[in-house]
Amino acid sequence: MRTRPRRLVVAAVALLAATAGLPATAAERQDRPDRQEQLSHGGLSAVIRYTEYGIPHIVAKDYKNLGFGTGWAQAADQVCTLADGFVTVRGERSRFFGPDAATDFSLSSATRNLSSDLYFRGVRQTRTVEKLLAEPAPRGPSRQVEDLMRGFAAGYNAWLKQNRISDPACKGASWVRPVTPLDVAARFYAIAVLGGQGGAVDDITSARPPAGSAARAKGGGTGPDAEALIRAVRERTADAAMGSNAVAFHGATTASGRGLLLGNPHYPWHGGRRFWQAQQTIPGELNVAGASLLGSPTVAIGYNAHVAWSHTVSTGVPFSLHQLTLDPADPTVYLVDGKPERMTKRTVTVAVKGGAPVTRTQWWTRYGPVAASANGELPLPWTATTAYALNDPNAANLRFADTSLGFGKARGTADVLSSLARHQGLPWVNTIAADSSGHSLYTQSQVLPRITDDLAARCSTALGKATYPAAGLAVVDGARGDCALGSDADAVQPGVFGPARMPTLKDAPYAENSNDSAWLANADRPLTGYERIFGTIGTQRSLRTRGAIEDVAAMAERGGLTVRDLQRQQFVNRVPAADLAAGDAAEACAALPGGAATGSDGRAVDVSEACPVLAAWDRTMDTGSRGALLYDRFWRKLVTKVPAAQRWKVPFSAADPVRTPHTLNTGAPGFATALADTVAELRAAGVALDSRLGEHQFVVRNGQRIPVPGGTEGLGVWNKIEPVWDQARGGYREVSTGSSHIQAVGWDGSRCPVARTLLTYSQSSNPGSPHYRDQTRLFSQEKWVKFRFCEKDILSSPALSVLRVSDRL
Repeated sequence: MRTRPRRLVVAAVALLAATAGLPATAAERQDRPDRQEQLSHGGLSAVIRYTEYGIPHIVAKDYKNLGFGTGWAQAADQVCTLADGFVTVRGERSRFFGPDAATDFSLSSATRNLSSDLYFRGVRQTRTVEKLLAEPAPRGPSRQVEDLMRGFAAGYNAWLKQNRISDPACKGASWVRPVTPLDVAARFYAIAVLGGQGGAVDDITSARPPAGSAARAKGGGTGPDAEALIRAVRERTADAAMGSNAVAFHGATTASGRGLLLGNPHYPWHGGRRFWQAQQTIPGELNVAGASLLGSPTVAIGYNAHVAWSHTVSTGVPFSLHQLTLDPADPTVYLVDGKPERMTKRTVTVAVKGGAPVTRTQWWTRYGPVAASANGELPLPWTATTAYALNDPNAANLRFADTSLGFGKARGTADVLSSLARHQGLPWVNTIAADSSGHSLYTQSQVLPRITDDLAARCSTALGKATYPAAGLAVVDGARGDCALGSDADAVQPGVFGPARMPTLKDAPYAENSNDSAWLANADRPLTGYERIFGTIGTQRSLRTRGAIEDVAAMAERGGLTVRDLQRQQFVNRVPAADLAAGDAAEACAALPGGAATGSDGRAVDVSEACPVLAAWDRTMDTGSRGALLYDRFWRKLVTKVPAAQRWKVPFSAADPVRTPHTLNTGAPGFATALADTVAELRAAGVALDSRLGEHQFVVRNGQRIPVPGGTEGLGVWNKIEPVWDQARGGYREVSTGSSHIQAVGWDGSRCPVARTLLTYSQSSNPGSPHYRDQTRLFSQEKWVKFRFCEKDILSSPALSVLRVSDRL
């Protein structure tokens, strides 16, 4: 499928040939005289054109060479972060960093290197990824994706061979080594299972059967705490490291009659789940721009000349639990329809720095691994009579890359849906898209275990009867063969829902998601009828969802929208929690007798200075906003001290879900305490109550403070950031997660998309790179990058630098 006009194809092909005559670059200083001949005789190569802010535009003749250019360019910007991730998926963290060191949680929930290694070495030992690679498409990856992975590994290795590492994070490190295509595929696998097995690594690797006679003497032991399990699942769903906003506008609401898309994913600012910007072009075949997750050769969130898309983390629970009835004589044997089945014992050995190798055992069943840990992600016991196996259908999913590649080739939202239906590779996200013909789309097309409400009613255990309605987590009776998950005719793998079951909204004036369920993707066209495992219907929405719907519904109603309107929405920095409660808080503050309140420590605190600050605050999280930090710290304390049921005078109503609940209950006992604690905290930190937000919410890059706009999840700010509080140093001094690769995309009738982008943390993690903080400064100033998609724009860039990269010196 052609994605650009023929004259662009000709120009790009000419460019590949013409670059042979360009002056040598830094990447080519070791070239031999016969380099041009080598480039034309089988070696992998690509042309990388860099424009402003270090954004590469990669041109190659086919997928393997495109993967090569992508791997080379990613290594140039992020070699240490990439190398660290490859150590993870090879199960070698303990070997290089020690078994007890903490992980960065990028590729699993493992808290220590040892548990991470035990899991990923187990994946290697069982050849799990190799088996998925061997599956024919669409169950397995296409030849195009296989070529991209092969090329990526070769490009990464070529960069290592041809360059010296300057990043102090891994300069001279023995753990920075060449990789294989299997390493690249294993990274895809790790991303796919993050919501299932990857989110329960400690539980899987620490599961131990109870000791024989002692366990039998205790009988069944202590059963699981349903409330604790419900809390654990809800916390995983609300993980601050995994969020996002996105909205697509239909052409009926825009000035051009074409679609608009604003994507605002909230991802980690550090580590292996960072995004990286690029444009990828195979003349006549593919032309796509956007962001890739590090280690991936495909664009995950992006756009082309016809369509733009983004993702938001969904509410679907991508795993289920199967409660096992155990043989009274042996807790490693379970019964199915009265017949015993022995668990599979997997013995995994991990090399350890400075010590002897560590060997541990994992226990697997027909449903998946046994998960058991008193202190893990899923608080589940393993007793003499009962155990729990985790079913993760994404453990058979290596289709994410093909799904994304299909998006990159799409000519409209219909093709986006077609790619989702064919590949079914998205593990834990929704998709929001708009196209140049004016269509809008929201769909929760993801890989979920096929738990229907009917099956849950028939097969839930006593634990499942509590967890399924409350949190969407099914716990089904693993002892009954008639409780098998079954298959949908249109599903690409057994045991998952097919495309026809997915909540989908087409061509609404707007389609928006901020990590709540599909129900209110458009408040005037609510989605219903889906199974509980996808999410809730008719329940209270988050403040971020409520604020987002208010904003985008008003925009759609106003009409005449352009990309500039999307840019304004990204940085409006409105605080829904303040619109609902700041006025009430200021009035109640002013009414406190003597202007004093009692803190948690029992001491009286003079809070009178805070009252006029709250009243005068502009209710935004702009860096220049006075009172924003005061309200931020107050609100965080209020929600911990005042239960949700007591927080509002007017409760939630499903008939008015965007405007309820409202009216702060300032009479709740915790209100005055939260205010007193906030004032005391800020004074102790030496922070003026009316200080500007940017004076105390910033990041430090190469010794320079860069103020950061935006606010935390609880405030409901669209431009979400999760800053790291450091009271001893007077404020928020880093960002853990939040707005990352932002894109505002539309079309104006020309052959080029109108795209404005921003990578908040910049392209490189290397402090010595010129692209270590350049876009972070733009983010601070609420400015954007005008993305150069078309050839004429790329070639006219004043920062243009052209590299010819090859696997041969």
